[in-house]
Amino acid sequence: MEPAEEAQAASVCNLVAVFETSRTLGAVPGGHELENVHPSPDHRPQPSPGPWELPCGGGALGSGPRTVSGRYLSSLKNKLSSGAWRKSHQPDTCREPGMQEPEEKRVVRELLETEQAYVARLHLLDQVFFQELLREAGRSKAFPEDVVRLIFSNISSIYRFHADFFLPELQRRLDDWTATPRIGDVIQKLAPFLKMYSEYVKNFQRATELLAAWTDKSAPFQEVIARIQRSEASGSLTLQHHMLEPVQRIPRYELLLKEYVQKLPALAPDRVDAQKALDTIFSAAQHSNAAIAEMERLQGLWEVYQRLGLEDDIVDPSNNLLREGPVLKISSRRRDPMERYLFLFNNMLLYCVPRVLQVGAHFQVRTRIDVAGMKVRELTDSEYPHAFLVSGRQRTLELQARSREEMISWMQLQSEELGLRAPQWVRDKMVTMCMRCQEPFNALTRRRHHCRACGFVVCARCSDYRAELKYDGNRPNRVCLACYASLTGSLLSGDKRRGVLEKGASAGPDQSLMSSFLQLTGDKWGRCSPRGWCVIPQDDPLVLYVYAAPQDMRAHTSIPLLGYQVTVGPQGDPRVFQLRQSGQLYSFKAESEGLQRRWVRAIERAASGRTPEGPGEGDLSD
Repeated sequence: MEPAEEAQAASVCNLVAVFETSRTLGAVPGGHELENVHPSPDHRPQPSPGPWELPCGGGALGSGPRTVSGRYLSSLKNKLSSGAWRKSHQPDTCREPGMQEPEEKRVVRELLETEQAYVARLHLLDQVFFQELLREAGRSKAFPEDVVRLIFSNISSIYRFHADFFLPELQRRLDDWTATPRIGDVIQKLAPFLKMYSEYVKNFQRATELLAAWTDKSAPFQEVIARIQRSEASGSLTLQHHMLEPVQRIPRYELLLKEYVQKLPALAPDRVDAQKALDTIFSAAQHSNAAIAEMERLQGLWEVYQRLGLEDDIVDPSNNLLREGPVLKISSRRRDPMERYLFLFNNMLLYCVPRVLQVGAHFQVRTRIDVAGMKVRELTDSEYPHAFLVSGRQRTLELQARSREEMISWMQLQSEELGLRAPQWVRDKMVTMCMRCQEPFNALTRRRHHCRACGFVVCARCSDYRAELKYDGNRPNRVCLACYASLTGSLLSGDKRRGVLEKGASAGPDQSLMSSFLQLTGDKWGRCSPRGWCVIPQDDPLVLYVYAAPQDMRAHTSIPLLGYQVTVGPQGDPRVFQLRQSGQLYSFKAESEGLQRRWVRAIERAASGRTPEGPGEGDLSD
């Protein structure tokens, strides 16, 4: 390596250290104006101060900033994959007659022009949105400065690298193309900076969530963003649109560099370096594509939930919408089928009625049927062609499709979707307890596992089943019990016997003979004397279950009461009672003497083997 090249490589390494050290400082000292890096006049941002001010005749922008839509994200992914996005960025190829520009140089010119536009967008993000929000946070204290820094992540580092190094370097290479016809070595210098993009992409979803939350929560926060979005520099686009730009940029580098390598002559001196550069940025592009796909999924899911009225028991960001569409409901009372609408998710089927007055929600959910255990079969009925039966634990529906192809597609989604393709795994950080048994996870005895069929995060006990999955060559994979039942059609062969403590807490008199909180005293319960939710269930009237809370699905302790002796107030407190048998001693303390007497009466009856025979005997619950 020549001394000049060694010095330049060292300067790049120094830039990495400087950028990563300074990115947490928020504002860039002195403020880097885009004019210093010679962008093209077409993409030059508004000069400071006031690049966010309204243009003349501010009302000309019409409907205002546009929001990110699912259609936009979908088209974005397609463009990144196909290269169609570059059709609108074709450089001016008008040349003097007889002066044909080499194809590889044309690609480099295109790279430079898109880089100029990209730096202008980074300038808007870092020097306008970011700095204005920081100033407003420091002035009004209406929202924390830390929130602003979390939203913009390390955008300052990314902006400084592209404005101070990468864009000027590309400009110099194109200006001196005759003497130095190569950019592979310049692109390779991007490698140390790809970690900056990884950090930005990983933080992107959290940033958009914070942006949405504080826009709703803080009027000054919303006002600053709205003022900048109305400016000519913002181009009537939302901040969310601009924040997508760094996520898109790495895949665009990959597409342009791939075309550059293809256009290079076989013996071009830049071929080796260009190929190395392409290999370097390939993995970084995958992170950006994944972020776009995840945002597209969440955007589409949110739009569906809005059409359904945002019901609390339905909204779940981990769900996947598999299919939606209209059907006809065959009624036993009416001759004419009724119009209905179905939403099929990975874990549930929603049977909906269209709303007549479409204010807010477009559909009303009539029935939710769990996919686990749901069966679908075709109906043979000459009066109603293309009819099929949906049978679930919650309800059975006779439905009619508009065509046989549509009927088959509904039936295939139910029977073949599970196990046909690899599911999207629910992220570990989104759940704190098993999504099947609701037991909390911990690092030692209850660790996280993923069901390979539905992608749920489950514990080892709930995923201790094996089923053949088509997407994995019909090899047996770890699945949860619900998916095992759906894939194999058998509940008995896969269902394990429930433990004696796996019984949901019965909170009301309809489900329990006696239930209330009791203080757990004595050495048996430890020194802290915790309070437990104690239940004698109607369907198990000779056993006392002790839970930590009324909604728990698993008891800490179960005590078979048959044969126990009940001692009243042995510690001088009329609210205390004890259970004793063969060296076992349990002490309890009720909240009142009346509640203690009812517990003693219920336990004495169970200890003698008597169960309630009449309705009056079961009226003991608190």
